[in-house]
Amino acid sequence: MPRRLLAIAAAAALTFTFAACDVGGDGPVTEPPQQVGTSDGGGAAPSDGGGAGPSDGDDAQTVAAADIPAPDPAEYAGMDEHTADGAEQAFRYYIAVSMWAHQTGDTELLDSLQTDDCGGCNYLNEDIDKLNEIDSYWGTFELNNEKSETHNSDGHDYEVSYFFTTSTHSRPEGDPPVRTTVDYLEYIAIGGMDWGDNGWTTSGMSIDWGLDVRD
Repeated sequence: MPRRLLAIAAAAALTFTFAACDVGGDGPVTEPPQQVGTSDGGGAAPSDGGGAGPSDGDDAQTVAAADIPAPDPAEYAGMDEHTADGAEQAFRYYIAVSMWAHQTGDTELLDSLQTDDCGGCNYLNEDIDKLNEIDSYWGTFELNNEKSETHNSDGHDYEVSYFFTTSTHSRPEGDPPVRTTVDYLEYIAIGGMDWGDNGWTTSGMSIDWGLDVRD
């Protein structure tokens, strides 16, 4: 049976709304996140007051993988410790590695930090394979930490709720892909963290993102 993340408790602690979802091999059961960018098959279009829009030229110009180093574990002090704070730091590191992988196409490190049946992880990261196929990646951006907290869990060692934002950048959107400029985005994630021989692993996740996911 999939394990249920304590999204309601996490949302209350972080004072934002986020629906609970099941995680595991079947993937998340939340409604799809607000789509950002343009697509031929439907989805949400950019708002008139901001958000995302096609970049100049409205084409699928290739953007090479960014030549940037992977996130430094030293910046996530304690992530190698079997403690609540260690779980929190490890999940923040996992998210940072995911964002880096979207810019570089390198998933080797990311794969080592998650279980094979982490449905929510696949939900967040499944587009990296597509980025590699078209050889065009997310542009560089800043990952801003807003708030994170650790919670007790019935199905994991700990659950970590994490609210973060990304700064303006470009990315391919739609099918066929169109190079799109994405403004400030908000992400809300809840990770199920479990301790093993190699330290912390993200084994379940619920995540949503958009222009204002707290509403």
